[in-house]
Amino acid sequence: MRIVHTADELRGLASRPGRRAGDRASRAVVMTMGALHEGHLALVRAAREEADEVVVTIFVNPLQFDDAADLDSYPRTLDADCALLEPLGVDVVFAPSVEEMYPAGDPVVTVAAGEIGRVLEGAHRPGHFDGVLTVVCKLLHMTQPDLAFFGQKDAQQIIAVRTMARDLSMPVRIVAVPTVRDADGLALSSRNVFLSAPERARALVLSRALQAADAAARVGADLAEALAAGHAALAHEPDVEVDYLEALDPVSAVPLEGDYRGEAVIAVAARVGETRLIDNVVTRFGPPID
Repeated sequence: MRIVHTADELRGLASRPGRRAGDRASRAVVMTMGALHEGHLALVRAAREEADEVVVTIFVNPLQFDDAADLDSYPRTLDADCALLEPLGVDVVFAPSVEEMYPAGDPVVTVAAGEIGRVLEGAHRPGHFDGVLTVVCKLLHMTQPDLAFFGQKDAQQIIAVRTMARDLSMPVRIVAVPTVRDADGLALSSRNVFLSAPERARALVLSRALQAADAAARVGADLAEALAAGHAALAHEPDVEVDYLEALDPVSAVPLEGDYRGEAVIAVAARVGETRLIDNVVTRFGPPID
């Protein structure tokens, strides 16, 4: 496994001897901000199964933080991350500095998320998805992958990235990997380390709320009834500060309402103590699911 820190080093590996001669080898990228956990490793394993070469990027992107304190406190554990990645057959770890990614400071030209960046998670974190898409766009250009793997836990992010790839004619397939959860149902997140034991117990209400909404949808409840079931579950933890529990279109991320029928993503975001968590479930509205 090679660990590189600059774009020049990364380009120098483009024709490395490990790639197949003749037919072009496939390359997958897994983009992370480090502090790796089993959810990230599931992305790497999925990439390893589909591609000849796997590149993992580790970069804490300042453009997607709207809180300087949150950026400063985000865990940075490069050595431990690389130790987790090497046994999985990762070919390259690209861990650039902020100066390498943004040599002139904050970029003048960025990628705008449009309406996707103004609803739900975007409404609560203005500019967040612009920052995400800008760094994803840069990393796609720098790593030149055929496939890019993202976790389903960040559902709105996947929608935004897929939309960017489609609208800007990027030759990459975006692959969503199911959310990895602990045995108690809590979605894995690098931010979980900030939860105290009592806060972690309270945080389980997020997955319970999603389960309640999904179960209602699967027996034929309409959108309003399913969301009501989710909100009822959330009400059992009054100390959890809920930002939203909404159903969104899986292609556009537009919040759904009325008599919608078809696949939907039910997403929740809440603050548990000082830690903000997100989670979601994919469900379907319409006839009961057998």
